This record gives sequence, structure tokens and C-alpha cells, in this order.
Amino acid sequence: MLIEKHKNELLTLLISMMNEKQNCGRILRLLILFCLYGICLPPLHAKQDIASPQQTGKTYTIKGVVLDFNNEPIIGASVFIPGTSIGVATDLDGNYVLKVPANTKNIEFSYIGYEKKVVPFNPKDLNVFRVVTMKEDSGIALEDVTIVAFAKQKKESVLGSVSTIKPAELKTTSSNLTTGFAGKLAGVVAYQRSGEPGEDNAEFFIRGVTTFGTGKADPLILIDNIELTSSDLARLNTDDIASFSILKDATATALYGARGANGVILVTTKEGTEGKMKLSFRVESSFSAPSKEVEIADPLTFMKLHNEAVRTRNPDGALPYLESAIAAREKGLNPMAYPMVDWKDMLFKDFTTNYRGNMSLSGGGRVARYYVALSYSRDNGILKQVPSNLFDNNIKLDKYTVRSNVNINLTKTTELGVRVSGTFDSYQGPIQGGSQVYSQAIKASPVLFPAMYAPDAANQYTNHPMFGNYGTSANYLNPYAEMARGYKEYENTVILAQLELKQDFSFITEGLKGRLLGNVTRTSYYDLQRSYTPFYYALDSYDKTKDEYTLSALNPDLGTDYLGFSPGTKTRKKQLAGTTNGRQQRQARSTCLIEKIQPGRIRQSPRMECRPISSSHHRFPQRKLQNPAQSDGRYRNGTAILQTSKTVGNHRSLPLE
Repeated sequence: MLIEKHKNELLTLLISMMNEKQNCGRILRLLILFCLYGICLPPLHAKQDIASPQQTGKTYTIKGVVLDFNNEPIIGASVFIPGTSIGVATDLDGNYVLKVPANTKNIEFSYIGYEKKVVPFNPKDLNVFRVVTMKEDSGIALEDVTIVAFAKQKKESVLGSVSTIKPAELKTTSSNLTTGFAGKLAGVVAYQRSGEPGEDNAEFFIRGVTTFGTGKADPLILIDNIELTSSDLARLNTDDIASFSILKDATATALYGARGANGVILVTTKEGTEGKMKLSFRVESSFSAPSKEVEIADPLTFMKLHNEAVRTRNPDGALPYLESAIAAREKGLNPMAYPMVDWKDMLFKDFTTNYRGNMSLSGGGRVARYYVALSYSRDNGILKQVPSNLFDNNIKLDKYTVRSNVNINLTKTTELGVRVSGTFDSYQGPIQGGSQVYSQAIKASPVLFPAMYAPDAANQYTNHPMFGNYGTSANYLNPYAEMARGYKEYENTVILAQLELKQDFSFITEGLKGRLLGNVTRTSYYDLQRSYTPFYYALDSYDKTKDEYTLSALNPDLGTDYLGFSPGTKTRKKQLAGTTNGRQQRQARSTCLIEKIQPGRIRQSPRMECRPISSSHHRFPQRKLQNPAQSDGRYRNGTAILQTSKTVGNHRSLPLE
């Protein structure tokens, strides 16, 4: 109606102008009507155009890929319709698929560190959405974001010395995060003392060792604003890390006081993002080998140099090795009488294989977002299996980690974060550890006795392994017997629960925010040992003409052919909101009934029966067994008499002479 009214009046004015050309008032009125016509007409047409698609409900599907300025896919970029809840996030390859109503005007693309890009929507030209390239935000680039004490800042606004590193650069072939620090973090000095699984944590310090804490060099480590240890940092999976920052100097660590004197490491874990569920998984296999070997002399060189050392110090003294014994070894005569043992080659493999796997789920909506991750790793040692054992004496470390981060928007200004993580370590290895086995291998004599003797005529029916030794009382070190005599197990569990409440007080004053944080850390640990006492034999005589030898038993009454049980320490520790209430449980004692096993084999008995006892003395009645066995390996009228030991883990170690 308004358009028709303007139209009739416009025609009337035009006719009047033709008759009265100098009527300025009417010309001015005509111009005003032209303006009103231009303002009112387009909205009416636009309203008619938009109404049609809404009534039909027609939608279009757009899909494409989002790239950065280097043509690399952007993971997790937001693709949405402004002013609506319709949107998706790009996947691992930067791809997206979005259903768009026909009345849509623009599609917006955004990501942290990049400029927002708005692309007009035209149903007739959907090719513009196939490849969308985003430009880096000149105001605050992604690499210019620095995590500081309790917030994020631009690099140019940070006065202290702060280093950041991308989590992807910390990935190594090891399951230990700290092994990737050396050479990658400016100002951080890191080094490893051992590569043994479970003992491979790298020691590190920032810029130098201070006098704070009586020579304490460890920096303050905060993971999701919770103070944890370097062992907890070592167990952290690189796939779960969102940011990694290091505060070095006094200005950067001022908020932490004296506790930050050695520097501060800030780590934040990943959180869920709004969008569809994203599944990510990774499986790896790697080889592990010693980076450097200690070169030692071969047995013949060892004997010659030993003689030379004695001769230069005491020319009239007796030589430790006869020339005939050296010549016999050079000829390769009977190795039982003239042993030449390469202990390192006998005990260790050249390399081993490790396995790792990780899987994560993330996603959510406007109200709640989630990130759930599960990982597993198996690190193996390089010890060789002893054929006479039915148990695995090699090092084996299994690690399981679980993480769940959930963020919930309680209101528009209140956010609740719930984070739960658990780490479970399961270890099995030699009783004294892999480092001690290596130390024994390079210290033991290679020419005094073999690792194991082949049975002589008198021991053809001996049912246990005959480990070599020297002298009359088995006081010499046999690394092979020490490695084979048993194993140690431990289980270590760390569970951390964290609750964080964030409140935005911008309605009071702009930029005011508050945060309430509480956490509970629970740690449990226990270990045990299972071992037997080896039977040692020494060379008694050797007939060169017949090439026959005789052996003598050195500890016939002390050796055992079954696995005993020695419980270790059990500890539990609970830490609540920074307050530590730790207590150590008393050592558990137990006594075990052990079944005799097949001849010549050492194994853990499946019919082992253990019962815990206290540290006080208890007497148990004699009980009949199907295959009776006494704790010292002897029988007494078919009855096994078991006694409790007053000391836990009292194992005999052979001194080195």
C-alpha cells in the first residue's frame, strides 16, 4: 500500500513539474519521496525472498578443508553460522562437513592465532568452501601466546624469561617424557644416568643449581596447576599435553616465591572442544639398544695383562696364571676346565623391542565438553632368558594411563572443570636391578669358572642347575647365577582427582575473574621378591689325557630348587588440597607352602599357599603335603615344617674377590 501511495503521488508531482518547472518546493518534495522509496522498498523485497526458503525448509551441504598460510591443515578450527548454534570443528585432516539452511548469509571460520574469515553464502556457488585458507593474526599469533603463572599473555608483554615449546616437539621413541628435554628446551640442562626401564628418568635443572633447599635442583612442576614430581611428569603422555612452558628468572617466577627459585615448569593438559566427537589413536613400535658400550679386555688379554701387572710390581712373585693355562685357552681346549666367559654376551642382548599405544576421544556442546584418553606402553630390557628357568628374568615394565577432563558451563559466567587421571605401573625384573647386573658382568673374572658346569660322571642324575664358582665356599661372584636366581615385582599406582570452579566477575568490574581449585592425590606401592639359592660347583680335578673332569659341590646343604617368597614394603599416601597425610604400613610377612617341581627346572609353584603373619612369632602345626617340601629343601618323615623369617628380603650376595 505504501508503494502504491508513493507511486500515485510521484506521478502527480511529475505532471505538475512539467507545467511549473520553477516550482522549487515541489522539486524538493519529490527528492524526499525518492529517498523514502529507496529506503522502504528493499526491505520489503528482502523479506519476501527470505520467507520462501524458510517455508520450504531447504538446506545445502557444504564441505571442504581449512588450511593455514603454509597449506597445512588446521585441526579443530570452528566452522559455524554467526548468530546460530549450527557449527562443526575440522578433523585431523582439516576437513569439515556442514549443513546450511537456504536463508544463511555468511559462514564464519575461526581458530586461535588466526584471523576470523567470513565467507558469504551463495547456493549457486559452493565451490568457494572447498578450500578455505586462513591468515595468521598479526595481533597475536599462535606461537606468540605464552602461558604464565595464572593466565596467558602475548610474548611482547611478558617481561620475564619464559620458554614455550610445542608438545609435538617433545615426542621421542621413548615412553618417558623427560628423555626428550635435552637439546630442545632453552636453558634446561638434562641428562640420563640409565636407560633401564623404570630407572630412565632424566635429571634436569633450569639454568643452574641454586642453594635453595640444601642443594635441591629440581624445579617446581605444575601440571594443571597442581604441584607434582618429576616422576609424574615423566609418565605424562605427550598426546595429552596442550601447552608446555618454562619460567626461568625471578620476574617470571615471582608469584611462586622461594618455591620457584629453581624455575617453574607449567604444563596444561588437553580439554574438549565444542563439536562432534573426534577419535584419535596412535600405535608405535620402536627398538632400544645401548647407546655406548664399555669396552673390556677379552679373557686371553685379561690373563696376560694380569700377569704383566703382577710382574712389574713384584718380579719375584708368583704369577696368577700359568703360561700352560693361557696356551690351553688359546688352543680352545675343554671350556669346563679352561673357561673363557664373555659375561656381557652371555647376559645381554643387542637390542629389544618396545610398544606403545594411545587413544583419545574429545568433543562436546555448548554446556559440556570432554576429553578422554587411554594409553599403554611396554618397555622391555635387554637381558637374555635363562633356559633353566620357567619364569621370565628379563626386565618388563607395563604402563597404563587414563585421563578424563570434563568442562561444564553451569551458567554463562560459571564453569566447572573435573579432571581425573590415573597411572598404573607394573614391573618385573632381576632382584638387584639391571644396572647391578651390568656392573657384576664387567667385574666378574672371565677365566676362573664357567657360568654353568656340564654334569660330570658323578652328577649325571643331578636334578638342578650346576652353577660355576671357585674355591671351597662359593665366595666368588657368578653374574649368571645372580641374574637367574629370581625376580622382583612391584606395582605403583598414582590417582589424581581435581575439581576447579571458575567465575567471571565482569559484571562487577571488567576483567575480574576468580578460581577455586582443589585436588586429591592418592599413591600406593608394593613390591615382592621370589628367589632360590643356586647350587654352586667348582672344578676338583681334570685328566688331560682322558679329557675328563670331576666337580665338587660347594653348598649342597644351602642350595634350593624352588622359589621362595619375600614380601617387601607396602606404602599408601594420600594428599588432599596441599596437605600431606602419609603413613607407611608395617611390612607384611607371610609363609608359603611350596610344591616340589620337575627335576632340573626352577619355576614358581602353582600350588604355592601363602598366609600373612605379623612380626611376632607364630607357631604352625605340622601339615601333611602331597609332595612335601621343607623350606631348606629336606624332608622329615613326610612332613613339611615351615618357620617364619624375622628379616624380609634377606638374600645372600657373593663378594667380589
